[in-house]
Amino acid sequence: MVSMQRWPEKCWALLQLLLVASVTQAEEPVCRRRGDPENPQLSNDGDIFLGGIFSFHRSWKTRQDNYMHKPLPLQCISLNFREIQFAQAMLFAIVEINNRTDLLPGVSLGYKIYDSCRSMARAVRVTLALTNGNEVLSAPSKAPCARPAQVQAIIGETSSSPSMAIATVIGSFHIPVISPFATCACLSDKTKYPSFLRTIPSDDYQSRALAQLVKHFGWTWVGAIRTNDDYGNNGMATFTETAQQLGICLEYSVSFFRTDPPDKIQKIIDIIKASTSKVIVTFLAFADINMLIHEMSHYNLTRYQWVGSESWIFDPQTAAIDKHHILDGAIGLSIPKAHVSGMREFILDVKLLNSSTNELFIEFWETLFSCKLKQSKLSSAENQRECTGHEDLTGVQNSFTDMSLMPILNNIYKGVYAVAHALHSILSCNKTCNMKVQLDPYTILQHIKRIHFKTKEGEEVYFNENGDPAAKYEIINWQPTENGTVDFVTVGFYDASLPADKQLNLQNKSLIWANNSQQVPVSVCSVKCRPGTRKVLQKGKPVCCYDCLRCAEGEISNITDSVTCVRCHPEFWSNERRDACVKKEVEFLSYEDIMGALLTAASLLGTCITAVVAFIFFTYRKTPIVRANNSELSFLLLFSLTLCFLCSLTFIGRPSEWSCMLRHTAFGITFVLCISCVLGKTIVVLMAFRATLPGSNVMKWFGPAQQRLSVLAFTFVQVIICILWLTISPPFPFKNFKQFKDRIILECTLGSAVGFWAVLGYIGLLAMLCFILAFLARKLPDNFNEAKFITFSMLIFCAVWITFIPAYVSSPGKFSVAVEIFAILASSFGLLICIFFPKCYIILLKPEKNTKKEMMGKGAPK
Repeated sequence: MVSMQRWPEKCWALLQLLLVASVTQAEEPVCRRRGDPENPQLSNDGDIFLGGIFSFHRSWKTRQDNYMHKPLPLQCISLNFREIQFAQAMLFAIVEINNRTDLLPGVSLGYKIYDSCRSMARAVRVTLALTNGNEVLSAPSKAPCARPAQVQAIIGETSSSPSMAIATVIGSFHIPVISPFATCACLSDKTKYPSFLRTIPSDDYQSRALAQLVKHFGWTWVGAIRTNDDYGNNGMATFTETAQQLGICLEYSVSFFRTDPPDKIQKIIDIIKASTSKVIVTFLAFADINMLIHEMSHYNLTRYQWVGSESWIFDPQTAAIDKHHILDGAIGLSIPKAHVSGMREFILDVKLLNSSTNELFIEFWETLFSCKLKQSKLSSAENQRECTGHEDLTGVQNSFTDMSLMPILNNIYKGVYAVAHALHSILSCNKTCNMKVQLDPYTILQHIKRIHFKTKEGEEVYFNENGDPAAKYEIINWQPTENGTVDFVTVGFYDASLPADKQLNLQNKSLIWANNSQQVPVSVCSVKCRPGTRKVLQKGKPVCCYDCLRCAEGEISNITDSVTCVRCHPEFWSNERRDACVKKEVEFLSYEDIMGALLTAASLLGTCITAVVAFIFFTYRKTPIVRANNSELSFLLLFSLTLCFLCSLTFIGRPSEWSCMLRHTAFGITFVLCISCVLGKTIVVLMAFRATLPGSNVMKWFGPAQQRLSVLAFTFVQVIICILWLTISPPFPFKNFKQFKDRIILECTLGSAVGFWAVLGYIGLLAMLCFILAFLARKLPDNFNEAKFITFSMLIFCAVWITFIPAYVSSPGKFSVAVEIFAILASSFGLLICIFFPKCYIILLKPEKNTKKEMMGKGAPK
């Protein structure tokens, strides 16, 4: 009963539930993007949309968020005319394509261009707005909130860090992003940025080109300043790496950002002032270089040579800010000059700005003319003059009307045309385009990578596998004019597509350097080491800081900045400057030397005296004194003495194979012959005394025949020794490099030292034997005892040769030969004088004593 009563209530509840369900099913779900909508600053409808992201403002107002409510959108400030120029260049390309009948016929390109306000966060935000759109979309109940991208490609940003953020976000969707001015080499990494392309070369090429430019002018000691962002840090890293490979050192490398506190800028200025390098290489954005130059102007730092990257080297705004001529003479790389017909006129016609959005046009016009536009609520100054918005731009001189940035404008122009050519190919356009083709971002990206066309000015446009164009730069030199302005003079080119040795091409134009100088500045840590010296690194300093040490004797360096000295060939020696090897002087005892001439004269004198003595003895051969002293041995001794004097001549002159063998063997044999004769005479004296004793028959055992045989026997032993010496290891000419460093001693090496000392020892043995026998016979009771003179001669002979040994060993070079000749001559003169001069004295001056009676000791008593 109770259940029956509750049934109407249950039915009513069920009816209500079904009604709600039916109403809910009848409603369609709504797709909308989360967050506040982002409206483009410039837009226009079309069949296909292109996106654009430019920094129409330089900064934004800072605020403190308390996180108690939703943060307000960024309020951008400080209008940037150059970025408005960039947007105008994009619009010019789109309008030109829409008016063409041969490219995308019947297809109109629309655009949506946003202001990133130099904020990476805002750049990412407007990128997503370009991708998703802001419109509310109704979809069937079971359909996902997904749809094609709103734009088919995005042109921008104009700096590297925002471009990296945009490319990172958009890369997953494969929507092409084409930047006209983002140069960071990191953006060439297709694993991180698969959909990024650019119409300006990568900084990888620029960094290497700047390093080659610095090397070209001989600057090996430089300072480096960079913007503390992806552009500056990556560009300077590549420059530093290349510079090290080229032998360039960085004295300092500092970074800053335009928002850094003033004390950091001051520290950088202090570093520059304290540095010794005269060249500063910069990877700075134009806003950062402008801030740095403004601060440096307070210190009159005009003596530095600046080397700039393309971001500021051709920027007229930077030149205008440089009132103190700090950058005069700067040199660097810029994008090649370009001309696009009709673009200048289009940019100066701001009708599209006026028709697109009222707020941007009002701010632009009021900033351009410093006025208050009628019906404007944006102006805050009450005393501004009013303007209509139709003022003539002709004659206005500011950054908007300055077309010196045409190379960047041309890059934007080429980027839009690259998308148009890709779409033309995808849509199979001929006279008409197939608009039924479903456009896919990935397909568009692949077609853009493969495009290759020429602009109406004849410039080729294509991308390599990394999405980069061909790397070509102009080398710009800042040359101040008389009216205080700066001319950007092209003084050369750089083309990375050419061989390495031809990439850098400087023209024969006069360059202006820092302080208006005509001379190339010198910026080195150490001056170049001239030839004849080598580099020695200074402890704790870079490799460019070194001392120059003179090469050691015998070593040279014939190039500048040589790291090592090269040792000369053994036959050569270093000159006084140590920069060349000269042939060593060959030293030997020659006839031209004073010493050689004197010894030759002494040898010939001895030979002549010996010949005179022999003539005297031959003339008076029948006199008692000659006959009593064994005339046969006397003549043989005189002959051997002549040979001894003459053999000394074999030691003089350039040693040769035959002279080396002859000099030692002739010396050994002639001296043995000489000593053998003296020994025979000594024995004869002793035998003669023994023969005078009663019953002595000793003379028959040592008669003339035995005397001759004894001389031959003694000499033959020496001949055998010499033959063995010459057979086994004969003397030979030898170049002695060790005894003297700066000259070669040409000498006769002994070959076998045993042979030499055997020859010398045998002579010494005979001499000692002769001396002993003569010493024993010195007091024989004879009126004219020849043994006394033989004793004196042998004493002299032995003394000479005993002192010869240490003198010979210790004498250097040719003096050792001179010592040997002196010993030969001294001993020969000793024998000649001691044995023969007393006899000649009697023969010539005391003929009364040359009688048999005197010889027998029976003369009248004195």
